[in-house]
Amino acid sequence: MSFFKNRGSLDLTAVSEQNRVNEPPPLSWEDPPEEPTEFSRLSENDTPKQEYSDLQDDNQEMNSEEEGVSWAKLKFTVDDEGSVTMVDGDLYPPSQASSVSEVRCCSDWRRTCSLGFRPWRTKYNSLPDDATLCQRIKYGTMCPPHGPLAVIFTWACLIFLLWAVLFSVLDDLALPGGHIFALYILVVASMAAGILVQKLFRLPPLLGMLIMGFILYNVPHIDVAKDISPSWSSVLRSMSLVIILLKAGLGIDTVALRKLGFVCLRLSFLPCLAEACTIAVVAYFILQFPWDWAFMLGFIVTALSPAVVVPSLLDLQDEGRGVAKGIPTLGVAACSLDNVLAISAFGLVMGISFSSGNIYFNIFRGPIEVVMGLAYGFLVGVLLWYFPAETENNVGGKRTILLLSGGIFAIFGSNAANFPGAGALGCITLAVVASYKWKNAKVKVQQVISLLWVIFEPILYGLIGAAIHIDYLNGSTVGLGLVVIFIGVVVRIIVTIFVTSFSGLTTKERVFLAIAWLPKATVQAALGPVALDTVVREGLTELELYAVQLLTIAVLSILATAPIGAALISVGGKKLLEKSSTEQMELEEMSRDAESCTPSASEG
Repeated sequence: MSFFKNRGSLDLTAVSEQNRVNEPPPLSWEDPPEEPTEFSRLSENDTPKQEYSDLQDDNQEMNSEEEGVSWAKLKFTVDDEGSVTMVDGDLYPPSQASSVSEVRCCSDWRRTCSLGFRPWRTKYNSLPDDATLCQRIKYGTMCPPHGPLAVIFTWACLIFLLWAVLFSVLDDLALPGGHIFALYILVVASMAAGILVQKLFRLPPLLGMLIMGFILYNVPHIDVAKDISPSWSSVLRSMSLVIILLKAGLGIDTVALRKLGFVCLRLSFLPCLAEACTIAVVAYFILQFPWDWAFMLGFIVTALSPAVVVPSLLDLQDEGRGVAKGIPTLGVAACSLDNVLAISAFGLVMGISFSSGNIYFNIFRGPIEVVMGLAYGFLVGVLLWYFPAETENNVGGKRTILLLSGGIFAIFGSNAANFPGAGALGCITLAVVASYKWKNAKVKVQQVISLLWVIFEPILYGLIGAAIHIDYLNGSTVGLGLVVIFIGVVVRIIVTIFVTSFSGLTTKERVFLAIAWLPKATVQAALGPVALDTVVREGLTELELYAVQLLTIAVLSILATAPIGAALISVGGKKLLEKSSTEQMELEEMSRDAESCTPSASEG
C-alpha cells in the first residue's frame, strides 16, 4: 500500500449515503459503470480518520491503524502513473481491504469467462423466426440445456441411474452376460427404436420394437438377447399379454358389441377356419406335408396377434376413428375369439398327431376352453361389481389390483391346467364384465393399466422380435413358405369382406377389417417351437424335418405380416374410417351409458 503515500487528499463529498457501513459487506461482482469516478491517493500527512469522521454511523469510528487507508473491496484499476480508478462500492477499514491485484485478477477472469461463453448462452442469443437448420442446431446446443438436448440428457441420466440401481441390488445379473442386463438393454433399445420409427416414419412404434428385438438376437457381437432365459421371456410375454387384454376389455363398448354380436361371431370363426384349411391344402400339395402336420401349420399361421392388432385398434379408437360404428370394439372382441379357436384347434390336431390323451377329450377341448374362459370372466367380473364397496377408501386402486390379479390368474392358471385357450378369453371377459358396472368410475383403472402398458409394450414386442431366430429360416423352405402364407392371407381377406356384408358397414370399413386381420406374432412365437420340442423330446427323428419346416414358416409369418399389418392398420384406419368429432363422441358415450342403465332399471 506504499503507493497511497505522498499523493494529496481524498475527496469524500461524492460518497453517497448507501456507502456508510459498519461491517464489510460481501464482494459484489457487478459490471463497472461506463464512467468511473477518479480518485487520487492520500498523502502521508493526511489524516484518514478525520476525513472519515463524517461517514461514521452509530458513533463507530473507522480506524487507520495500518498503513494508508483502504479502498472499495470491489473493482478498481491502477494505471502506470499510479492513479486509481475507483468503481462503485463500499469503503472498508484498512484491516479488511483486499489487495488490488487479487480483485483485479478475479474481475478480469470473470469478465473473460463471461465474454468467452456469451455466444453459447441462450440469455444473449435468441433464435430468429426464420432460422435455418444450422441456426436451430446451434441454438439447441446452447446453455442451459433445453429442448431435445435436455430431453436426451434427462433420459440418459435416468437410464444410467436405473441400471446403477439394478447393479447395486442384483450384482452380477446386471452385468454383461447376465439375464437382467440383457433384458434391460432389450427394453431400452426397443423403446428407443419405437420412438424413432414413430417420429421419423409416422408408423406404429411396435414396428421398431419388433425389428430391434430381432437385431439384438440375430446380429453377432450385439446379440445380448440370447442371454435372456427362455422361462423369463415366456413369463414376461404372458404378463404383457395380460396388460393388453385388460386394456382392450376396459375399452370395449358393450352396447356396440351387443348390436354387432352376430357379426363378431362370423368375423371370429369363418376367416380363421377358411385360412387354416387353405394353408393345410396348399402345404399338403406344395410342401408334401402329411394332413395332420398340414393342419397344425394352418392353425398356427392363421392365429391373429392380439399384441399387434389390439393396440393399433385402441389407438384408432382414441382418435375417434370408426367409433360411431364400433369398429375398434368389434375388432378387439373378434381377435380374442379368433385366438381361442386357433389355439384350441392346434392343440386338438397336435394331440391327434402325437396320440396324446383321450381322442374324444381332444375333440371337445375347444368348446370346453370357450366355456371355461367365459364362465371365469363373468363370475369374477360380477364379483368385482360389489368388492370393494364404493364406500371404502381408494376404491380405484383396489379395483386395479383385483383386476390385475384376476387377469394374471386367468392366463397363468389356464396354462398350468393345460387349457391355454381359456386364459385370453377369460382375461378379456373379466375386464368387459367388471367395467360394465363401473361405468365412468373405470377411468382411474384405465389410467393405471395404460401406464403399465407403456412399460410392458417394449418388453412384449422386443421379446417377440427376439423369438424370431434366423437359424430357423431354412433357405429351401423360405420361398415355398412365403407362397403358402400369401395364399392363406388372400383367402382370409376375401372371406373377411364377405362375412361382414349386410352388417351395416360401408365398403371402406369392411376393407379395413380385412386389413386389420393380417398381423401374426404372439401365437406363432409361442406355438411355433412346440412341435419341434415335442419331436426332440419323444425322439421322433423321422418327423424332425416337418417340425423344422413348420417352425420356419411360423417365423416367416411374423416377419411378413406383423410389420406390414401394423403399418396398414395405422395408415388404413386414417384413410378408410370416419373420425367422430369430440361432441359426437361425448353424445355417443352418454347414449351408451343411458342404454347400459336400461336393463337394471327394468329389473327394478
